[in-house]
Amino acid sequence: MGGYPVVTWNSYSQAQRLLPPKYRLAKDLPHELQDRVNALPQSYRHSHQATVLFEAMIDEAMDDELGAPPISIINEVTDEGAPPWEFVYTNQMWYGEGVPAPDITNLKSCGCVGRCDPKSKTCGCAKRQRHHLKRYIANGTIPSTWNGVPFLYDNKGSLQFFEMPIFECNDFCGCDEDCPNRVVQRGRRYAINIKRTEFKGWGVFNGPKKIPGGSFIGIYAGELLTVEESDRRGMLYNKFGRTYLFDIDFHYMGAVATYSVDAYHAGNFTRFLNHSCDPNCEIVPCYINEANMEKPLLAIFTRRDVEPSEELSFSYIGSIDKDTAKNAKKNKDAVYAECHCGSANCLGVLFS
Repeated sequence: MGGYPVVTWNSYSQAQRLLPPKYRLAKDLPHELQDRVNALPQSYRHSHQATVLFEAMIDEAMDDELGAPPISIINEVTDEGAPPWEFVYTNQMWYGEGVPAPDITNLKSCGCVGRCDPKSKTCGCAKRQRHHLKRYIANGTIPSTWNGVPFLYDNKGSLQFFEMPIFECNDFCGCDEDCPNRVVQRGRRYAINIKRTEFKGWGVFNGPKKIPGGSFIGIYAGELLTVEESDRRGMLYNKFGRTYLFDIDFHYMGAVATYSVDAYHAGNFTRFLNHSCDPNCEIVPCYINEANMEKPLLAIFTRRDVEPSEELSFSYIGSIDKDTAKNAKKNKDAVYAECHCGSANCLGVLFS
């Protein structure tokens, strides 16, 4: 037009796909602040100033979570001013050595204008989610009363089903930011506190308002590792009794894990979520700007309503029966510990 090329959303989106994907490398994790604090006397790390500094570190990392309520550090049990300064606070994934870049070349996107209509027959994202729901409809995981709308969120943004992967709209879609299929990427909407407990170390607690069931809480963020590197680290973590490794091995993948997430050196408040034998949260695989089915984000949603000030928790080992608990008790690795979740059906052991 007038001698200049006409730029449409489709032409812009296609051009963006030709550029290298943007992602962060684990080798570039900043740790200057942590090094400086750990070099200070213990008296400082146990002071109120340490609490203020830790909360400021969290606030600085929330640039990608605009509008999210602040996170407070609360300790009424010990004299620690803050959790250990052993990790970089981040809501992002940091790719370790040997982990390929995000696959955006094969990423399916929609060309919708405005908000996606989940009933649309032409929306590419609705088609993709519908395709992956077929097995769950066939095996009865999705009830026969289901209304057939493919997006897994209801009109309030609450997750309706937990046993299946989520496929959200992505950066190459034409729909608006308030599209009903953009929930995880909009970030946390509920206030939470990182609080010291008497028997379970630090934990995550709800703020002053009830969180409805099906609400997005946060991403289990950290380093994305090959399973080989994860196994190497796991052997070390098992001996000193603390691990933040999470293998990405959901049932629909049909094979052993290829990648793991490690929140030891990098992560957000979700690394403080404690185990419960009767959890109120669950980790659900979510795909946004990634076509590789082996690399979903680990999105955490509430399974039921969470009352004000109630602790948030999930099961560290998924479904666990009494035989599994009995075998875990026999294991001498320090990573197996007595469970203090306090639920009525507590099995007495957890993988810490």
